[in-house]
Amino acid sequence: MDYNLIVVGGGPAGIMGAAAAAAKGLKVILLEKNEKLGKKLYITGKGRCNFTFYGDLDDFLNNITTNKKFLYSAYKSFTNHQLIGLLESLGVKTKVERGSRVFPQSDKSSDVIKALQKHLQSNNVEVKLETDVKRIMVKNQQVTGVLLKGRQISGEKVLIATGGRSYSQTGSTGDGYRMAQQLGHSVVEPKPALVPLVTGEKWVKDLQGLSLKNVAAKAVINGKVKAEQFGEMLFTHFGVSGPIILSISSFLTKESSFPVTLTIDLKPALSQEQLDARLQRDFIKYTGRHLKNSLDALLPQKMIPIIIGLSGLDPHTQVNQLTKKDRGLLVDTLKKISLTVTGTRPLSEAIVTSGGISVKEINPSTLESKIIKGLYFAGEVIDVDALTGGYNLQIAFSTGYLSGISSARADH
Repeated sequence: MDYNLIVVGGGPAGIMGAAAAAAKGLKVILLEKNEKLGKKLYITGKGRCNFTFYGDLDDFLNNITTNKKFLYSAYKSFTNHQLIGLLESLGVKTKVERGSRVFPQSDKSSDVIKALQKHLQSNNVEVKLETDVKRIMVKNQQVTGVLLKGRQISGEKVLIATGGRSYSQTGSTGDGYRMAQQLGHSVVEPKPALVPLVTGEKWVKDLQGLSLKNVAAKAVINGKVKAEQFGEMLFTHFGVSGPIILSISSFLTKESSFPVTLTIDLKPALSQEQLDARLQRDFIKYTGRHLKNSLDALLPQKMIPIIIGLSGLDPHTQVNQLTKKDRGLLVDTLKKISLTVTGTRPLSEAIVTSGGISVKEINPSTLESKIIKGLYFAGEVIDVDALTGGYNLQIAFSTGYLSGISSARADH
């Protein structure tokens, strides 16, 4: 055998698995089809790389949307605090921002990638770029190596860490699903998660580019609240995006049926009575003015005509002539803007993939296949995903680490 472990995929899961196995004395080769490692990692957090979160096991599990129990062993084997410690030891100073998101102090994803490359080098992992694996070779339900274009590499164990199908321009084109299916594994249909939502209302286009902070949004299906989030959102030419919308989307992609109602509370910190009192104070201040010129203190300029239109009031009414009922209509609109979600943007625009290799066929305490001996899985290729905030990358690092040390523990 040429190698003890062949790792397919040079993202965070593959890098961590390769380094962890090599640190235990295995001869490891990492094969990456792109021209560089960590291509998707470069663009995470808008290039700033929110690589994990600052919190504990409960915080982690509470933010997992698919198969949280399956991830318990992986997280315990390599926690967010161990990840922060490792990166710090490799020269990456870190910082915690709101929402307990952890970033490199430099705000540069390239610093994290350089540190991970250093981690591979110091553990003597052989790295081959621009190397496309065609299939995993197996004999008697046991891994024997991988097949490249025109040649084979033999190995006792193989770790598939090829990512999902989101951001396909970074090379995540579902190769791992195909390889696993060839070996008898089943794949839960890949769907977009953490993805912008498409809405039906025409007026949304008029707000394109407008970002709102400290709003509350909830998705309602058949009268039941499916998901709710508080924070920042963004209007786009097709609908809505931004952190809270991306998180809500992860709960919706598991539903097959759209449309879904999305309600937005622009002033979640105020009750209806408090908001009415606030309007009355503003209207006394702006007495004699038209309604359309009296909401500047409350709303971004772009939103004023939309809100007045949705409330059904006349923008040219003088504010001192508005009745209590009129104010009630305005308060209701501010507290409950309703949007019709007709679907999501495509998988190629999603931050992560929901779906992947079924967890029923993977041993959660080692991440070895239950079907093929010596075959391991890590990262987004598995049917696991989480909300925004560094949790998906933590899944990649934790599962990568556990698969790597498990491959070293097994007799090699």
